[in-house]
Amino acid sequence: MILYVETNFLMSIAKGQDELAENFLQNTPISVSLAIPSICYVESLATLEQEDKYNEDFIRRLDIQVNEAARDKTSQNAQLVVNYLKQAKISFLERTNDTEKRFDIALNQLFIKAEEIPLTTEIINESLAINILEKHFMDKLIIECIVYYARLNQDEIKVFLSSNSKEFSRREVIEILRDSGIQYFNKTQNFLGWLQSQSN
Repeated sequence: MILYVETNFLMSIAKGQDELAENFLQNTPISVSLAIPSICYVESLATLEQEDKYNEDFIRRLDIQVNEAARDKTSQNAQLVVNYLKQAKISFLERTNDTEKRFDIALNQLFIKAEEIPLTTEIINESLAINILEKHFMDKLIIECIVYYARLNQDEIKVFLSSNSKEFSRREVIEILRDSGIQYFNKTQNFLGWLQSQSN
């Protein structure tokens, strides 16, 4: 069986939003082969970089509020604000470190366990020819990479797992996946339940 994953799989593990996905990646059954479009690595690194910028901006604003409160010599609440915000900053930075550690671990596991689907000129051209996800070019490329790879593995059971149901559960996307013999799951829990039923 081939399980296709994409950027959200990696990011949901990094952010601690999907314990089941994290556990599955660490303990992938030998019956399941993972595959991921190479562009998902680039997209996930770009997402992490963007979030780092948001985090830096948040810390900068937090520091401004700490400095402002520290200058207030008459309010009884000023020192409380300083203390709480300083503690919030420490906790926020620790959580950011947790995210980055989980990201690094999941990324390395995917490098080891998942087959990478390269983005080729042929895939780009085929992506331009289909009328889906017109305003979501990266998602469109991800789908085309998966569909292209599925054609090379027609005899395999094929599953696509992505929590990005806003884009990937659209009727036209589901039809393209289904026509390529790919079953779609938007939750790890649902996929694992289905996987368990296959072994019974």
